[in-house]
Amino acid sequence: MSGPNGDLIMPVEAGAEDEEDSFGEAEYAAINSMLDQINSCLDQLEEKNDDLHARLQELLESNRQTRLEFQQEFGEAPSDASP
Repeated sequence: MSGPNGDLIMPVEAGAEDEEDSFGEAEYAAINSMLDQINSCLDQLEEKNDDLHARLQELLESNRQTRLEFQQEFGEAPSDASP
């Protein structure tokens, strides 16, 4: 079985108590490597989420400004048209 980056992952059999006691440095290193990769992916997702949030806030503010401008235009237009 291989991990997300192609590293070989050694499965631990459920009934092998001796193998659980001999969980070696290689297994811990593999787990640490996978956790580092997961952490890196989560950091990237958090950055993308923050970027999307900022862009949505800008879009919301832009839409508010546009709506206010339209309201002012249409609110003032009838009074300009009357003699």
